Amino acid sequence: MTLLDPATYLAHIRAESARFLEVLRECAPDAQVPSCPDWDADDLLWHLTGVQHFWHHVVAHRPAAPDAYLEPERPATRDELVATFRQAHDAFVNALEEADPADAAWSWSAPEHQDVAFTFRRQAHEALIHRLDAELTAQAVTPLPAALAADGVAEVLDVMYGGLPPWGRFEPRTEYAEFRATDTGTSVWVQIGTFAGTSPDGTERSDEPDQHVVPDPGVPAQLVVSGTAADLDAWLWHRAGDDRVSITGDAAVRAHVEAVLGQSID
Repeated sequence: MTLLDPATYLAHIRAESARFLEVLRECAPDAQVPSCPDWDADDLLWHLTGVQHFWHHVVAHRPAAPDAYLEPERPATRDELVATFRQAHDAFVNALEEADPADAAWSWSAPEHQDVAFTFRRQAHEALIHRLDAELTAQAVTPLPAALAADGVAEVLDVMYGGLPPWGRFEPRTEYAEFRATDTGTSVWVQIGTFAGTSPDGTERSDEPDQHVVPDPGVPAQLVVSGTAADLDAWLWHRAGDDRVSITGDAAVRAHVEAVLGQSID
């Protein structure tokens, strides 16, 4: 999977954030978000405001960890929420414009992701998925950009589901699953296995279903999940049901993959 370039990610952050705000302004503040049922429209608006406010701090204070970060206070009215979102968004994209993607910067992810490039990519997908949340709330869903969604399939499987903490170990099995985007001709492969290790607080974990992105292994997958890139991305983020994708293959491998993907990543 070829990553998009930082300028493209930044353009998507702008476009998806603009659509997000446009749609939510047409929703009642207390409209329920069907993909995040604990939230209403204003909660969703405040969530992305806080995310972009936080990552602006990370980029602006790179490479320091965000230990000194102070969360903003949530405004009381819809108009103030909108204004605060715009301020946070403008500051965030301006910081990205001025940053070199190769600059060292903190992230919660793996050692190879400790740079501004991680923020460009992660926040393009954050804005995309929450734009979809806004559209689901308004019942006004529009297509996801195919190239960004295809990259999103790789990103959600590798970064959001595929992380391995330094205290853990992945014990691979011989089975694979392929996530195949029918419109872009791209596939992301995962090898299934189990996770084990002792966490820093002393908790022992073992035999937990796990999977990690791998190159095409050159053998048939035991499980194939296929659909358009947009439908696959939405499905992996729990924003679309099984009716939007085709799932074929071994029932035990499917159960294993579904156990991994059953985790919440809102």
